[in-house]
Amino acid sequence: MAPDTVSLRYFLVLAQELNFTRAAARIGIAQPALSARMRRLEAELGTALLVRNTRSVVLTTAGAALAESAPPALAALDRAWGTARSAAAGELGALRIGYSLSAGAETAPALVDRLIRGNSGLEVSAVPMATPEISPAVADGRIDAGITRGEQSGRGVRRFLLRRARIGVQLAQHHPLAEHPEIEIADAAAYPLRLPDRAANPVIHDQLSALFRDTRPHPRFHTPAVSFDMSQRDLRDGVTLAPAGEAAATAQPAGLTWRPLRGAPTLAFHLVLPREQSPLHRRIRAVAKALAHELHWLPD
Repeated sequence: MAPDTVSLRYFLVLAQELNFTRAAARIGIAQPALSARMRRLEAELGTALLVRNTRSVVLTTAGAALAESAPPALAALDRAWGTARSAAAGELGALRIGYSLSAGAETAPALVDRLIRGNSGLEVSAVPMATPEISPAVADGRIDAGITRGEQSGRGVRRFLLRRARIGVQLAQHHPLAEHPEIEIADAAAYPLRLPDRAANPVIHDQLSALFRDTRPHPRFHTPAVSFDMSQRDLRDGVTLAPAGEAAATAQPAGLTWRPLRGAPTLAFHLVLPREQSPLHRRIRAVAKALAHELHWLPD
């Protein structure tokens, strides 16, 4: 059986000082206690490590060998303990995050960046997914966490509010309504409105279309041919508007802008985690909570 590491560390101090009085003072224990530790260590090893007399301490051949070989062994043990503690704190491992495309403009990149910068032992990968697929993928373990937009349902998962964002519209910079700092819902409804395909995200489709339920005449809705077009070609005609959360304002293609809709409700983004959570999941939750507070994603 290997000796206890406390006695071994005490021995290394004594091997440097070669004096019980100085070694005991450096460690912070009484000299008799240090002597007792060394006798017990020698008994465990079955050999003498020290030659003692009234004036000095000399290492035996076994003692010199132990003094040389013990430090790297203890350093390896310390690294093993550190690795175990990092894993227990959720700071070590591979992390897979799925996110809806609409969260890719700002929300998901900010969380991924913070996870990487704050945890060097984490290997983080993030992939865009169709919103209805995210919660089932978290529940069955295909991904570790998800970021979704809207009040999505899902079994076997827990949802944590990550962000509330204003709803507005994307439009061409030369559009007449772009002159206003805020746009009335009824004014926006007078133009063709592009909504995401309902099959891709029924919750968001219904929430955005509900904004215009009471406007007369009813607005003209259409779905783009491409499910997620970063160039937003259909908005450049200067006529069409696209209802969208304020995160869209951070990654606008040239020639487009974003304006909030006056009186519109906020849009919710959620962090999705499995119901049974590991240290890694709890770490994600803690980092997301701190990030939301720092970036003022949630009302105080």
